[in-house]
Amino acid sequence: MDYYLSKHLLERALERGISETVIREILSHPEQIVDDESGQIGQKVFQSRIDFSENNTYLVRVFVNTEKEPSVVKSVYKTSKINKYYEGEL
Repeated sequence: MDYYLSKHLLERALERGISETVIREILSHPEQIVDDESGQIGQKVFQSRIDFSENNTYLVRVFVNTEKEPSVVKSVYKTSKINKYYEGEL
């Protein structure tokens, strides 16, 4: 699948300390793809647990509009609230 990394995504990634390499890895091999909570058709969240430093694992959530061609990667953030967003067993 082809992706377009939006300016907004790149700005959010920089301010949140998430590298483009991490984003591309999640897009290529996500642990999960879930529907965006907004309920909009075609809005997906690609997410994976990532170790950022010793004893600091975060869930990185990458928001993608899959209705566009190529898919538009809209935003990204990391959260320590893995249980809140991760679907299924950890």
